[in-house]
Amino acid sequence: MDAKIKNIAIGCDHGGFKLKEFLKKYLSEKDYEIRDFGTKSEKPCDYPAIGYNVGKTVSSGKFKRGILICKTGIGMAIIANKLPNVRSGVCNTTRQAKTSRLHNDTNILSLAAKYISRDKARKIVEVWLKTEALGGRHAKRVRQIGKLERKN
Repeated sequence: MDAKIKNIAIGCDHGGFKLKEFLKKYLSEKDYEIRDFGTKSEKPCDYPAIGYNVGKTVSSGKFKRGILICKTGIGMAIIANKLPNVRSGVCNTTRQAKTSRLHNDTNILSLAAKYISRDKARKIVEVWLKTEALGGRHAKRVRQIGKLERKN
């Protein structure tokens, strides 16, 4: 995994709680420092505040990477992408995770707890953390996204 990334912000709603706890343990064993933004149980909760808080810490630069988990990953990605400098994508395969980093330089990974197993999630996270952005024409496009964000 990426030696440059040591701190990871993580958050979930009730639908992603079990997967979040599994990934926290896995990442801690790999010497990552995890900051957990909740939720703290499987009790039903609303995801927007959690996704926002993880997104905000990545947007501000306090954390270079974040992981968000809900049943589909979609709601979390939507809220995280409302913040400047955040590029979140839902990745259900290792290929999507790799491409999201290579081409889009994603800094928040959104996972769908309903559609992927723990083992698959672990593999997705592993690939996502070790893949570096390609740069070149892809970096140009990421810069264009940043300019559009600042425009609004």
